[in-house]
Amino acid sequence: MSAINGLGGAGSIQQIMSLRQQILERSSTLQEIHQGREAGAPAVPAAEPAGGGFADTLRGALEGVNDAQSRASSLTEGYERGEVTDIAKVMLARQEAGVAFEATLQVRNKLLSAYQDIMRMGV
Repeated sequence: MSAINGLGGAGSIQQIMSLRQQILERSSTLQEIHQGREAGAPAVPAAEPAGGGFADTLRGALEGVNDAQSRASSLTEGYERGEVTDIAKVMLARQEAGVAFEATLQVRNKLLSAYQDIMRMGV
């Protein structure tokens, strides 16, 4: 319920934005490495990111989106049963879940695009 009041939703969106920033940084690093190889420079090994890594960040963001969708679903069901009378809470939870899902979809699209770019790179 605290996410509906504006406390948890911003954290979920912040996690997604952090994930997006990591993707952009890694993409630019890969482009620099690729350009360096073309120029004959040796490849630079990627440093391990601090704070648990990319997979943990992605997992946490996906769990946050799932939680937002579950909250929205339970509030919607509660409203349909007459247990929840505040339609604003229900609509806010549904909008939060929708925005989180759309952001996740955009991250997935960027990951897929980055993967395709990597697969097109010459070795």
